Amino acid sequence: MRFPTGLHALNHRDFRLFWTGQLVSLIGTWMQSVAQAWLVLELTNSPFKLGLIGTLQFAPMLLFSFVAGAIADRLPKRRLIIGSQAALLVQAFVLAALTWGGHIQYWHVALLATVYGLANTLDMPARQSFIVELVGKDDLMNAIALNSAIFNGARVVGPAVAGLLIARYGVGVAFFLNGLTFLAVLAALLGLRTEGFPRARQGRSMLEEIVEGVTYAMRTPRILLALALVLAVSGFLFNYSIVVPLLARDVLRQEAAGFGLLMAALGAGAVCGALTLAVLGRGRPPVAALTVPALVLGGVTVALAAVRHFWLAAALLLVMGFCGILFMASANTTLQLTVPDELRGRVMSLHTLVFAGVTPIGSLLVGWVTEAFGVPVGLVIAGGSGLAAILGLMAWWHRWSDRTRGRS
Repeated sequence: MRFPTGLHALNHRDFRLFWTGQLVSLIGTWMQSVAQAWLVLELTNSPFKLGLIGTLQFAPMLLFSFVAGAIADRLPKRRLIIGSQAALLVQAFVLAALTWGGHIQYWHVALLATVYGLANTLDMPARQSFIVELVGKDDLMNAIALNSAIFNGARVVGPAVAGLLIARYGVGVAFFLNGLTFLAVLAALLGLRTEGFPRARQGRSMLEEIVEGVTYAMRTPRILLALALVLAVSGFLFNYSIVVPLLARDVLRQEAAGFGLLMAALGAGAVCGALTLAVLGRGRPPVAALTVPALVLGGVTVALAAVRHFWLAAALLLVMGFCGILFMASANTTLQLTVPDELRGRVMSLHTLVFAGVTPIGSLLVGWVTEAFGVPVGLVIAGGSGLAAILGLMAWWHRWSDRTRGRS
């Protein structure tokens, strides 16, 4: 069976297995994300402490992403991903057990969020750099788009289901079901034929390899631009796990089910964006494919501050989801199609650092501003700061391009 153009990455057997396992697992991941945010608000009623959980969950990426990238370039990627996914399975079951046993406290959530962050720090550069080995460079953008589609399709299904389950059975069931879904991804990984063996090493130390990857990224303008834009967007505009539950509860006066529907709207927009890329995307994206969605995302974040109606908020979150996935998939593809194969793990660890590693800083900022001044002010500051950073990077890129054309 041959898949049509928009699904042609699925013609690769190993990617098809990998993709199917991720589809199941990611639904559980989004269920746990919603349940964890709601649990923290129930335990503490504090936006700042909710932001602190985000900080603890993503701080390991800020501290250890360089090391994780070097490890991904040194070890077989399939085995590394199996280990990280197994750790995430255990983390989910421990959360479920503590919740169902009635022993859950805020410090438990904080500690387990840190464990999640450590496992995810190893997982992300290995998983992202593994995709090109499953499909090859010609089908890479389609594979990234299809991965984005299931990631964000899960964002539609997971939060909606989680909201209904939490309302009826409590948060523990969401953690337990997430643990079960990791069995699917582990089964898929065990069935792969591709190991993702590293390139032959040249006797350099890990520190020397890390410096080599960072130096290459800093000296390659297109990679530097993509990483800087991801830094700005993830730091200021991707704090959904903080903004959306507070918007739902404090501004729109919604319960868990309404919160789940808002997260589902965000995911639905992202699915539409991913499917658009799957059908139309081919080759390395132009710079405008990064800058235009980022600008729209910043503008919509500011606009959301004025919204007081549930369905208007859902519509704006739909647009945010669409633009967010166009931006992130384009940035990911730009990096992977620009970097040499032997540096891919290290450059993708830089992507992990700026995508997820700076989220702790953004989470703390948004949590603090929101607790001090309210949700609308937090949205305006986050959106306005993101827009200013993106416009500044666009100006730098145009100046560099003009100088390059002038020398040619």
